[in-house]
Amino acid sequence: MARQKTHPFRTHSPLLADQRLDPPPMNPTTATTSAASASSPPLPAALLLDDDERASCIPSPRKRKKPESPKMADPFEVRMRFTSQLQHLNASVTSAQKAAHYALKYRDMDEDLHSCILEQLERNNMNNRANIFYFLEALCDLASREGHPEFIRMMGRDILKIIDLVAPDDGSGAANVKVVRKVLAGLASKSYLQPQTVVELEECIKNRDQGATAQAEEEGDVVMSNGGTPSGRGVRLDKRQIEQRIEEDRERHKRLRESIWAVGAGEDEEFNKMVEETTEIEPDDYMEAQEEIEERKQAAKFHAML
Repeated sequence: MARQKTHPFRTHSPLLADQRLDPPPMNPTTATTSAASASSPPLPAALLLDDDERASCIPSPRKRKKPESPKMADPFEVRMRFTSQLQHLNASVTSAQKAAHYALKYRDMDEDLHSCILEQLERNNMNNRANIFYFLEALCDLASREGHPEFIRMMGRDILKIIDLVAPDDGSGAANVKVVRKVLAGLASKSYLQPQTVVELEECIKNRDQGATAQAEEEGDVVMSNGGTPSGRGVRLDKRQIEQRIEEDRERHKRLRESIWAVGAGEDEEFNKMVEETTEIEPDDYMEAQEEIEERKQAAKFHAML
């Protein structure tokens, strides 16, 4: 008996075989819409949403973050950092500029920072006092460029106290008298101090470097040794401090020689400098010039005979 072929998609269940798979009857309106949608291109998905749903799909504009306000620095931390920089000052320009930039960074605490300078002048040795006094000129230069003259005003107000701390009149600061004179000359040339004020300050320190050694030997105020322990009533300098001062002075002189030849940017600056450095011509100069001419003539005759 021949076996009947079955359709691959036809089920063998008699119940499912009798069921019709026709789609359910459609509404005439729905049928018309379906036919129209089949012939026309599909609408965008946004048009099929109502107003509320469409508004919720629109991305909201990105809000810009407000810049965070800078954190207020701790006054105690600022004082500690500035004090540490003052204690580690040396003859290099970098250390002075670093401390000056730090002071101008926290210019709103200028009174506190100025008090730090006075405190360190009272507590440190003579070498550090000289370095801090050199630093004052760099601080005034930067404050003038940055438009913050408060540091210059406070320096001029306490300049006499500062000089008494850097070069005391008891003879212990005799080595710093030249430092004071040099810095005062620089401050006066840049108009940070009035000329009359500088003249009065020069009168105050005129005798502080005279006879200091003899007074120290008699009273025992200044003693130089290798131990570093105090002796007598004054300040005792050890060998390390003496060597440090020698190295710092050598560094400053080297930097001074590097810039001593520099002249201004004007057209006649170099000519005017040569005129100022040249002495006036005197009769002896004419006699020397005449002798040089006679010697050249004799040398020329000698070479002609050869």
